Amino acid sequence: MDETNRRIVAHLLRDGRASYADIGDAVGLSAPAVKRRVDRMVARGEISGFTVQVSPEQLGWKIVAYVEIFCRGNISPAALERDFGPIPEVVRVDTITGEADALVQIMADSMADVERIVETFRVSARVDKTRTAIVMSRVIDRPVRAGTGPAPAED
Repeated sequence: MDETNRRIVAHLLRDGRASYADIGDAVGLSAPAVKRRVDRMVARGEISGFTVQVSPEQLGWKIVAYVEIFCRGNISPAALERDFGPIPEVVRVDTITGEADALVQIMADSMADVERIVETFRVSARVDKTRTAIVMSRVIDRPVRAGTGPAPAED
């Protein structure tokens, strides 16, 4: 990724709704040139999508919890996706190192909902046990920023 692409990504991270013309003005390119570069970065997987950040509280989610999943035997990421993907309160599933096999982030309206969701996990034939942590407060919540990770290989 060259410096111009890094600047385009940085601009998109600050304002994902910016027009190609606005980005072009900021980085010294025409709008069509910015669009071509963005399209190429998407095609190469350097940009994996466009999204909006929302306030969970404003959408009615009052509780955030992380549930460690301990499985019987081995479980594939595809199986985790099949098992937990249909549950709307599940917002993220990661396979992890350590004793647990996966870490699931959920957002719920109430403790009763948290209990219902965790019980849904526990009835899976693949799950041996769970361990849940409820978020009391969010102290730091940073979006990913351009230039904060390792430098990718040059084009």
